[in-house]
Amino acid sequence: MTARTSRVRWFLVFCLFVLSAVSYLDRVNISIAAGPIADAYHLTDVQLGKVFSSMLIGYALFQTIAGTLADRFGSRRVLTFGVIWWGVFTALTAVVPPNIRGALSAFLAIRFLLGAGEAVIYPSANQFVARWIPIRERGIANGWIFAGVGAGAGLTPPLITYLMIHYGWRCSFLVCSVLGLVLAAIWFLAARDTPVEHPRVTAGELAEIESGLTLAVSEVSVPASPGKSVALVPWRTVLRSKEIWAVTVSYFCYGYVAWIFFSWFFRYLAKVRGLDLKASAFYSMLPFLAMLLSCLLGGVVNDRLTRWKGPRLGRCFLAAFAIALAGVFIVFGSHAASARVASVVLAGGAGALYLSQSSFWSLTADIAGPSSGSVSGFMNMGNQIGAALTASLTPWIAAGYGWRASFLVAAVLCFVGAACWLMVDPQRSLVRTRPS
Repeated sequence: MTARTSRVRWFLVFCLFVLSAVSYLDRVNISIAAGPIADAYHLTDVQLGKVFSSMLIGYALFQTIAGTLADRFGSRRVLTFGVIWWGVFTALTAVVPPNIRGALSAFLAIRFLLGAGEAVIYPSANQFVARWIPIRERGIANGWIFAGVGAGAGLTPPLITYLMIHYGWRCSFLVCSVLGLVLAAIWFLAARDTPVEHPRVTAGELAEIESGLTLAVSEVSVPASPGKSVALVPWRTVLRSKEIWAVTVSYFCYGYVAWIFFSWFFRYLAKVRGLDLKASAFYSMLPFLAMLLSCLLGGVVNDRLTRWKGPRLGRCFLAAFAIALAGVFIVFGSHAASARVASVVLAGGAGALYLSQSSFWSLTADIAGPSSGSVSGFMNMGNQIGAALTASLTPWIAAGYGWRASFLVAAVLCFVGAACWLMVDPQRSLVRTRPS
């Protein structure tokens, strides 16, 4: 074993891919079960939008806190606790009594707390990337982690539909909960906060990791313990960075657009485009499959362009091009007369959007170093504010101006998000170099 270089970091990236998939399974399941839930509890689309938004508000509000915890205590413990937390609240979603007074309030509270628990997933993953993944591999590592978004969201329609048809919608939430709890145990047993701590990391892999990190492992990778602290980037430095504000605004636009697919696409196909349950389940998978493939492709292209011409091209221009292309797809898809053509073209928009995903997280890991968790959490808070806004605003716009208008608003935000990337200097680090 010691004679050859191990690949422990890639096994742990795969674990994060699976956790990412389950996190989106637990988020998107309620949009698939929205019809039976609305019927059982007499909820309108606007009320459902508030339920969707409550999870995203909880998720957004706890992003920076979750990232700070990951920076200080490491991704192993923080992520394990978070997965257990969201598994419990996924189960609680299924046990709201059908005749309870104030059912809407119960769903709002449960989904808010579910979102608070899920807030740890990506800031913790980015802290893992900063400690474990060399800069030259961060695009594909983040591509794999966020491919879990497409995998989980793509698996949700057929899985939840099958469970709903055969066992009822409540069973589908319980299955998701158990799956999350099992994966929490696996992550805790398999992961370590740093490569130095992991017994299966060989000297060769450790040298390979250390050679490509933003800072040396010895400087940034030791989590807080009694008598020992981590030197984090001051928040005044973070908040003065135009790069952080630019990617946060761009990620706000990104989140608004992405969550039209997560929250409303299934219901849009069924209610507006007139597809039956099985057809809606099939066609609503297409955006998420496109996201999965695009995350992987975007990660590979990100790394190759970065190695070829530097991060300005690999991180920034790739993201700007991809997000703008998503806006073009959404404009054409929203005008398609055929439901099936619209599904395919809009799925192309989702795929184009997710070509840029690894750029957001690779950039924050690159420039934030030991504070990658909290800085990426701040950025992701912008994403989730956009997501919460679209969950509630989309049905309101659709009711007043039609569904085409809802998609056109998303397209405009794509062009704004793309422009923000042109303001980013990916080599302007937030970390001050320590004197030798």
